[in-house]
Amino acid sequence: MDNNLKSGYVAVIGRPNVGKSTLVNALTGEKIAIVSNKPQTTRRRIMGVITGEDYQAVFIDTPGFFEPTSKLGGYMVGAAESALPDADIILFTTEADAKNHKGDLEILKRLRGSKTPVFLVINKIDKIPKPEILTAIEKYKNLHAFREIIPISALTGENADALLDAVRTYLPLGPRYFPGDYLTDMTERQIISEIIREKALYVLRDEIPHGIAVETTGVKQKKDSADVDAAIYCEKDSHKPIVIGKNGAVLKSIGQAARPEIERLLGVPVFLRTWVKVKKNWRDDDFMLKTLGYRR
Repeated sequence: MDNNLKSGYVAVIGRPNVGKSTLVNALTGEKIAIVSNKPQTTRRRIMGVITGEDYQAVFIDTPGFFEPTSKLGGYMVGAAESALPDADIILFTTEADAKNHKGDLEILKRLRGSKTPVFLVINKIDKIPKPEILTAIEKYKNLHAFREIIPISALTGENADALLDAVRTYLPLGPRYFPGDYLTDMTERQIISEIIREKALYVLRDEIPHGIAVETTGVKQKKDSADVDAAIYCEKDSHKPIVIGKNGAVLKSIGQAARPEIERLLGVPVFLRTWVKVKKNWRDDDFMLKTLGYRR
C-alpha cells in the first residue's frame, strides 16, 4: 500500500430529487447514474470511483430517504441507510431553496452522534439569485455540526472542484480499493436497463414511471454491431397501452432516445428491441425484485 495514498467511501444522501445522482455524475465527469425530474429515480446504491495520483474517492449515490409504501420502497430506503455505517465522509445534499424541509430534518436526526465527517452540500444554486445562497446557508448551518458547507450547482458544475478538493482533504490514508480505470460497479446490462428506464421517465406521464422497471434480457455482441433485447415491466394492464402508445409511438420514442447512449456504451451500432410486459404488483413481488436486482 502507498503510505501517502488517501482513499475512502463517500456517501451521497438526501431527500428524493435534490440532485444526488447529478452531483455524482458531475464529480466523476461521467454519467454514472440516470437522472430525471421525477422523485425516486435512483433505486439502488450506485458506485462512482474517482482515482487520482494520490487518492481514490468512492462515491456512493443513494436513493432518497422517504416513507416506503412497497417492498421496493423498503429496499430503496435500506440501500440509502446501508451506505452510512462504512462511509468515511457523508455528503448531506439539499436544495438551495432556503427551506427547512421535514425530510431534511429527519435525515439529520439519523446523523446525530455520528463521528463521520458530514458536509452540507447545498445544490441547485443556479436556480436562485446569489444573495439567497447565504440565506440557505443560514437556514441549515446550525442543524448539524457540519465539517464543510459547500454551495454547488451539480447541473452546471459550479463549485464541483471545490467540493472534490474538500473531499480529498478529509479522506483518510488507505488502500487503492479498485484499479485506476475502474469507474462503477454497475454491470453493462444494468447500465443499459437504467438508460432505457431514464428515457421512459422522460416520455411517460407522471402516474406511470414509479411502476416501471426494465430488464436487459440479452446483449449479443457482433463484429461491428450489437443486438440488445430489453423488457419494460409495468404494474397494470391499463398501463401497457400507454407505454406502447398509439401505433407504438411511445415505445419507439423511448428506444430512439436510449439507443445513442447504449451505442456509446458498447462502442458499436445497436439494434434495440423492447417489449412491454405486465407484472402486476411487481414492486411487492420478492421474485421480481430479486430478478431486477433490487435486493439487500
